[in-house]
Amino acid sequence: MTAVAVHHLVTGPQDAPVVVLSNSLGSTHTMWDHQAEALARHFRVVRYDTRGHGQSPVPAGPYDIDDLADDVVALLDTLGVEQAHVVGLSLGGMTGVRLAARNPERVDRLVVLCTGARLEPSSAWHDRAATVRKHGTAAVAEAVVQRWFTAPYLDANPDTKAACEATVAGTPAEGYASSCEVIATMDLRPDLPAISAPTLAVAGADDRATPPPFLQAIAEGVQDGRLLVVPQSAHLANAEQPETITPAIIAHLTGASP
Repeated sequence: MTAVAVHHLVTGPQDAPVVVLSNSLGSTHTMWDHQAEALARHFRVVRYDTRGHGQSPVPAGPYDIDDLADDVVALLDTLGVEQAHVVGLSLGGMTGVRLAARNPERVDRLVVLCTGARLEPSSAWHDRAATVRKHGTAAVAEAVVQRWFTAPYLDANPDTKAACEATVAGTPAEGYASSCEVIATMDLRPDLPAISAPTLAVAGADDRATPPPFLQAIAEGVQDGRLLVVPQSAHLANAEQPETITPAIIAHLTGASP
């Protein structure tokens, strides 16, 4: 499939090192709101909506993980960026892993959060895709957001819960379903040893979707990896614990001590 021109937003100094932020399944570039301002003090920050999400085009499926990586390469080419840091969460993390393995010359440093090299059983992702195609993304929105955050966080932040459910429900059904099929079919485990970019793998201690052992496997599988497990955080750990995660991202990308 041909790469699509994804919707993107660029902030920060024109001459600073570039960092690309890649969103999770069912979210948009706004999922990085907690990080964007702090990152823009150090980097030229490129946030984008994965194909089929937000304001990006919704090509007909099926998609695969190489399509998502191709979109990032096309975005970098459009912006005239030869090499960038890549930070991705969940589906965005999978995109970053594939890109770092396949196009190592384009990735300087890598941060993956709350993701996995293989998410089984694949049948669960095909089932979710079928549900969304039949009933729309609103049918899964509440259950998805319950996995994104810990219960105490959701209880304390009802406005965030409502906003996130609306974001999931607003995701085009074909984009969401085809992205589920990306996860169903991808297996990035053979890619890990090829990744030379220094890699920080961040796990939410309470993440049921991609628990800490998934991130440990990535940290141990790449050539230069480190694991950070963040307490009191679930799948959207960057939003639940930005005070811990944002400085860790900046330290890793600048090469400072963790």
